[in-house]
Amino acid sequence: MNITDQQTCDQNKHQSLDHYHQRVDLAAAFRWTARLDMHEGVANHFSMAIDNGGTQFLMNPNQMHFSRIKASDLIVVDATDPMTLNRRDAPDPTAWGLHGGLHRHCLHARCAMHVHSTYATVLASLADSRLPPIDQNCATFYNRYVIDNNYAGLAFEEEGQRCAELLQDPQKNLLIMGSHGVMVIGKTIAETFNRMYYFERAAKTYIKALQTGHPLRVMSDEIAEKTARELAAYPEQDARHLGELKAILDAEGCDYAQ
Repeated sequence: MNITDQQTCDQNKHQSLDHYHQRVDLAAAFRWTARLDMHEGVANHFSMAIDNGGTQFLMNPNQMHFSRIKASDLIVVDATDPMTLNRRDAPDPTAWGLHGGLHRHCLHARCAMHVHSTYATVLASLADSRLPPIDQNCATFYNRYVIDNNYAGLAFEEEGQRCAELLQDPQKNLLIMGSHGVMVIGKTIAETFNRMYYFERAAKTYIKALQTGHPLRVMSDEIAEKTARELAAYPEQDARHLGELKAILDAEGCDYAQ
């Protein structure tokens, strides 16, 4: 069998996996998060609901580096199964607490991405963690995030439920987790990754603007809200973003889709 035939055989084998396309998109998101240095070594987690009720979801294996995750590596977790942590392939207990709580109590959060990316975490470390609309990226999140000022330690089950309760408003799709990091939610993997990416960009702009020591140019409430609505309605930008990233990985011969 030549190399091309072997690659075709491998592709066909992996495409038989349940929820293959969601697995591929999630694996690509892991790879690019690592490439952008928005990961935390073998910590942090992404999840994607795969049932109508939203409580069964794909998640990365316990303490596997984002840069190595493949579609076939992702585990299926049931947020309603109390024996989950006794499984041979049990997820990280904090992942179960945070993502399990989110998928149980916040059913509109089909996808959830939690990172300790540098600039989002710097913002979460400030006494005032608000993100003022000083540019277009920052305005994307105007009135669309919640700040958690009550960090209570590692995100085991009780802490996960508390965080989920902060995201009950469907318009709020991002939680700035004080002293912790950021949790981003969305309807699809592409939407959630795109939102996470641009929040990090926005936080970077804000933090660097603060470092100049000069006054900030802050948009009016009216213009910030108008900008946020226009960006939310911008057609297919999230899907095209992730599609281009997958195309780059494919051209490089990356094994993320296996």
